Amino acid sequence: MATPAQLGLMDAASPVMEEMIYFHDHVMLVLILITCLIFYSMLVLISSKYIYRFLTDGHVIETVWTVIPAIILVVVALPSLKLLYLTDELDSPQLTIKGVGHQWYWSYEYTDYYDIEFDSYMLPLGDLNKGDARLLEVDNRVVLPVDTSVRMLVTAADVIHAWTVPSLGLKMDAVPGRLNQLALQCSRVGTFYGQCSEICGANHSFMPIVIEAVPVETFEAWCDAMLDSE
Repeated sequence: MATPAQLGLMDAASPVMEEMIYFHDHVMLVLILITCLIFYSMLVLISSKYIYRFLTDGHVIETVWTVIPAIILVVVALPSLKLLYLTDELDSPQLTIKGVGHQWYWSYEYTDYYDIEFDSYMLPLGDLNKGDARLLEVDNRVVLPVDTSVRMLVTAADVIHAWTVPSLGLKMDAVPGRLNQLALQCSRVGTFYGQCSEICGANHSFMPIVIEAVPVETFEAWCDAMLDSE
């Protein structure tokens, strides 16, 4: 979860988010080098006392400042394309979950192995325990096993929503009448928070998403407890 005055990205909790952070650092390094070079060049030109007013062209320098930016763009574009296809990679998912956005809550269906369905509402302030996150806690969390390939199907029942969990590098629009899918895999045990990222009405800010990643044994026990409670 993000902290006050945080400047960087959240700690990665999935392989895809780790790659996103690597790509962010890669691009930031390139931008810093370019910015420093430009400011240095400006400083040298401004402070220089030498002027040659008969200079009208320079084929060499024009070639250089055309070719070098093109090379830089390729250096940035190749890892970007790799990451783009990596986020869309879905290979033999072991678990499928369907999330449906409503005004203003989420409902989830575990339909692969268990007939588990539940709604997830934001907890009001009066129901929060000590240490709970305001406007982020829900009454029913999405429980997932760690190191497991999960397919998330996302749709909506009324207006457009967006299922977003920054720590996992996930963001997918939930569109009525359309079933979008995304791949996720939690690489460590923990609780990860997200919110609807599409303005969907008056209570748009009050439909959080909470994912609890647990060991496989704990996930199986949770499934048994959910089935027994029905």
